[in-house]
Amino acid sequence: MRIVARCFLVILLLSLVACTFYKERPAKDFAGATGGEALENVFWKNLKAKDWTAIQNVLASNFAGVSSDGNFKANEWMQRLKQVELQDYSIANTHTELNGDTFVVTYDVTITGTISGQPIPAKPVHRMSVWQRQKSGWVLIAQSAS
Repeated sequence: MRIVARCFLVILLLSLVACTFYKERPAKDFAGATGGEALENVFWKNLKAKDWTAIQNVLASNFAGVSSDGNFKANEWMQRLKQVELQDYSIANTHTELNGDTFVVTYDVTITGTISGQPIPAKPVHRMSVWQRQKSGWVLIAQSAS
């Protein structure tokens, strides 16, 4: 009985130690993202890097964008994104819901930079994104900012 208890203890300790060997690695691109929060982080990294091709490739053809300035289609949303000079960003209060093949992600983002040459106020902006899994990968079908 002592041998069984020792074996159990050793296995338990090894499993606890194994969890500390490998750190979580953030997704580097949309294909590597495994959840809603990861998709948003990749989106913001691409915006900061001005990787317009990567962002354009994930916008659905029937994309819907909403902000305090109105409603926007994909090409109009891209034009708005291109006006952003993003220096840094911070995401907080993330909440992700998975429904079938669709993620709904709500969060607050604080941005440092400018939009159309005007400084961005240093206050959190509430955002919501809707990501859908399609044959080509994750596609952004809707996004709002308030």
